[in-house]
This record gives sequence, structure tokens and C-alpha cells, in this order.
Amino acid sequence: MAHLPRRRFMQGSTLAIALACAAACSKESSGSSGGPVAFEGTGPITWVQGKDNSGGKVQERIDEWNKLYPDEEVTLIELSAEADQQRSEFINNAQTGSSTYDVISVDNIWVSEFAANQWIVELPADELKNDDIIQAVWDTGVYREKFYAMPFATDAPIMFYRKDLLEQAGAKVPTTWDEVKAAVDAVRKLEGYESIGGFGGQWAKYEGLTCNISEFIHTAGGAFYDEQGKLLLNSPESIAGMNNAVNGFKDGYIPKEALEWKEEDGRNAFESGKVLFYRQWPYQYANNLENLGTDKFGVAALPSIDGKDFVPTLGGHNCGITANCKNKATALKFVKWFTNEESERYALDTQTLAPILGSLYEDAEMLEKFPYLPILKESLDKAKGRPHAVQYGDVTAGIQDATYPAIKGETTAEDAIKAMETTLQGIES
Repeated sequence: MAHLPRRRFMQGSTLAIALACAAACSKESSGSSGGPVAFEGTGPITWVQGKDNSGGKVQERIDEWNKLYPDEEVTLIELSAEADQQRSEFINNAQTGSSTYDVISVDNIWVSEFAANQWIVELPADELKNDDIIQAVWDTGVYREKFYAMPFATDAPIMFYRKDLLEQAGAKVPTTWDEVKAAVDAVRKLEGYESIGGFGGQWAKYEGLTCNISEFIHTAGGAFYDEQGKLLLNSPESIAGMNNAVNGFKDGYIPKEALEWKEEDGRNAFESGKVLFYRQWPYQYANNLENLGTDKFGVAALPSIDGKDFVPTLGGHNCGITANCKNKATALKFVKWFTNEESERYALDTQTLAPILGSLYEDAEMLEKFPYLPILKESLDKAKGRPHAVQYGDVTAGIQDATYPAIKGETTAEDAIKAMETTLQGIES
């Protein structure tokens, strides 16, 4: 594919405001015909997402749809568990003109890119919006003031901790980074846990690294861009945030093993007692509940650093209808069903996915079953998005390329920020 012209873009979780290439801007959102989308055609469709880590709960929900609408059967297609590979599969499917994928799970940070390239179609916002949807979550589906991708699960990280080990060591649940280090030191005095990892996260060289380092930069008061799209990255605050991460590895409180961890790697380490704290998305709760039980783990807010509240990265996935989908009427009908209150309640209840509906964070039944919901809601309220960009693949690769050598101890925080700045300048117009 020819490279798109480089454009200035802006950071923020509320609007995907990157400018598209000139060719894309000259067309309507529906595709090459230039006319409005016709949601016509009923019949079988596919729902395509990353690997289902819930043990089949997604398929069980789709089975309910297929009982209700046997003539509009939905087939689940599972891709890799890794976001980068999912994105590549979606792009390849679109560029080859394949109609294999109908409704796809779009990471909210891809919405600008997918919409600008007309890989997904504009959706009828008035048929999908309701007042219970968290506004910042709804806005992740917006590109150039049009709605392209309906959220079905939002996301913000929380801190999982080994309750049993903290209790054995007589340590309290930390609320600050200094208390995290003190708790790690205390647990390392226990027999058999002398080398336990401290504060784990997703630090392998993939999208998780972008999420993790963005949090350290934002928490220190740094930023990638201002509201006008001016690059702000090379600042004392951003360098301080990068340095906190670098020192975490250097001082041994972020385990070296985390340099190879993606979500599931760290979860396995946490459940096997190899790491004390784990920065992770809320889906882990269901797994920990099944594999550890409530006596061995707990959930808390991510710790403040240097007196500043931790700023989580806003995650989440949206439903996009592909331009090549043949049965768009069924696809839209499925999106409405897959994001209604019953489906949102099911996803929370069976997979501990963060719901898009604000009322479920206050629901008495859900609170009794998932007492961490207020912590998750607070994390969502504080969260910031990664930089939204039509060329997001270039952006996240630049962030990872600059960060990884620094956390490995091969370059300094200052070097990393300067390298990142140089790359992002090259992506601007």
C-alpha cells in the first residue's frame, strides 16, 4: 500500500481528531461509491475478535443470538491474542477486498486509521446512542465528527495484588510507589520468596509497551501533544516519567522478566506467585477468581508516583462493520444486540469486561459480585488515551523503538524521549 501523507495529530480519549489523507477526505464514509451507507442484506455474518480468554463465554453469548435468529447466524472467528497481529489481520482482509470479516472488534485506538481508510463504515449514531453510555467511551468511536465504531467493552488498568503474601509479610496494600517498594522488600524476606518480582506489567515490545510507558509519562505530568496538536513530548515531566520506569527496572522493582511479558505472561506469573503486583486490565479478575480464589488476590487502584495520581491508559474495543460486509442489515442488528444492557451485563458477569454503561458500576447485584467496580470506574475517570492518528502503526512503533532500549538499560530516559520526539516529528506534516 502506498504511504499516506503525514498529518499532524492530537492526543486524547474523547475525540479521534487526526486528519485523514486527501484521498480519503474527498470521499464519504461509506466507501468508494461516495454515497450513504445502505444497511441492507440479511443472512449469515462473522464476528471477528482476538482470542477469547474467558473459556468460551463469547461463543455462549453468540449461541443465544443464533437461537433467536437462526436465519442470520453469527460465526465467531478468533484471531491472535496480540493486538498488533489482530490489526495486521484486519488490514490485510480489507486491502485484499475479502468479505470474510463482517463485524470486527476494533481497538479504540485504531478507529481513526480504519475510518480514514474506509475499512469500516459510518454507523447510524442516533440508533446506537443512549444516555447511559459513558461519554468518553462513546467518543472513542468518533472520527471527524462522524461515528464509526460502537463500543462494546471499555478498559482501564487496575492493580492486582497477592493478598496472601502481603498478609504473611505483614505489609499493607500500597497506595504509593514507595509503599509498593516497601511491600516488595517485606515479601522478599519470606522464605521461598526472596526473588519474587515486584510490580509487573506488559513491557514486551508490542502495543502493551505503548500503554505502559504512556502511563508513566502521563502520571509524571508529561504529554505527547497539546490540544492544538503541538508536540510537547520533550519536557522535564516526560523525562521524569520515563526515568521512573527505567529506574523501576534498574532497582529491581519491575522484574526483568516483564521485558518479555504480554498480558497473559504476567497473569500466569502472578497466579504462580512469581510477581507480587500486576498492572492489568480487569478481564484478569475472572481468571484470578477461578485460579486463585478471593483469599489469595485483591484489587486496588494503581499507585501514585512522586505524589501524583497514577494516570491509566484508556483501553477498550468497539464494533466496526467492514466495508466489504454483504449483510449489513444483519451486522447492524447484531451490533445493537451485542452492546445492549443484557449483553453488557453478561460480559461483566462472565468475563469481567468493563461495561460501557455507567449504571452497571452502581448496580447492587454487580457490586456484590464485583466489589472492585468503584476502583475500576475511578481508573476510567482518570484515564487518558494514546495519541490518535491515522498512521497509528507508525506512532506506536516509534514509541516502542525509543522506550525498549531505555528500560533494558541500554540508553537513558533522556535519550529515549529525544528519540521518540524525533520519530513523532517525522510523522507530523
